[in-house]
Amino acid sequence: MQALVLAGGEGTRLRPLTLSVPKPVMPLAGRPFLTFMLDWLSEHGVEEAILSCGFLSDGVEKVLGHRHGSMTIEYVVESEPLGTAGPVRLAHDRGLLADRFLVLNGDALTDLDLTAEIAQHERTGAAATLALIAVDDTSSYGVVPTAADGRVEAFLEKSPGPAPTNRINAGAYVLEREVVVRIPPERAVSFEREVFPSMIGEGLYGYMAAGYWIDIGTPERYLEATYDLLADRVRSTLPPRDETGSLVGEGCITSGARIGPMSVLGRHCSVGDESVVERSVLLDDVRVGSECVVTGAVLAEGVRVEDGARVDEMAIVGAGATVASGSRVAAGTRIEPGVRVDAGARVR
Repeated sequence: MQALVLAGGEGTRLRPLTLSVPKPVMPLAGRPFLTFMLDWLSEHGVEEAILSCGFLSDGVEKVLGHRHGSMTIEYVVESEPLGTAGPVRLAHDRGLLADRFLVLNGDALTDLDLTAEIAQHERTGAAATLALIAVDDTSSYGVVPTAADGRVEAFLEKSPGPAPTNRINAGAYVLEREVVVRIPPERAVSFEREVFPSMIGEGLYGYMAAGYWIDIGTPERYLEATYDLLADRVRSTLPPRDETGSLVGEGCITSGARIGPMSVLGRHCSVGDESVVERSVLLDDVRVGSECVVTGAVLAEGVRVEDGARVDEMAIVGAGATVASGSRVAAGTRIEPGVRVDAGARVR
């Protein structure tokens, strides 16, 4: 089986983290994010992954290379953004796609049953089968009402007003080659707004998926996915966590500090005496001084938090920034890469 992963987004909602690291390989629980998706695809028999990349594409290839376990990895680079369907047409025009293949949105962490989705696709003789997942709040997603036999009746992309169903598009498709010819070449095309709505009544089916699913595209959901991985709410191959449910990377120095619960420290971090890091993510080479408090925050690679400083809930500190001694970064604040917060300052 072959899969094309849409991994060309800039990750604007996750800035400033994605200003220095491409979103597809941004660390999640200590690993490049897309490795979780590649593991999942491999479990369901995918032998070849094609990654459609754009922004910082060289960085994605440098991290992931051309093989993941037994799976080969190829790359298609968009010279300009092509939407969600345009990259599929680009890969087709370059002769890379099989007669049947998977398409995955590259910003979801999930363990839904792709094997069962493919089996349903074969039984129904569908041209396209979309994985649908139930969510409590549909306002940010496309909702997809279906008939009893699974035929898609409408495709309502982020429509205002009450939704006719709580089943949303989970961004995991089984497609036949005949779908690709519907995609206009050499321009940005949306599956959700153009291709799928045009297929209503023409072989478009929904697969009612179960299991874990989350779009990690915002800081809130990035942290939620981190906590869920640490708590084993989604299947993964993470190493064992410590007694606080935390992961501490190699070469870290934390003696005299309190780490956890539910925190991730990347490689070669240090946390000073009497400091507290809880429900937070520290990427590689972060230095936290003594008597600091970091709660529910994300600190990018190379951040320095000096003695007595505090970083509050949902704050994000960009790569190489410094939070000087005695200062406080308030909840929800975003500090750009390389910025220095003055000593004793209060930043909101």
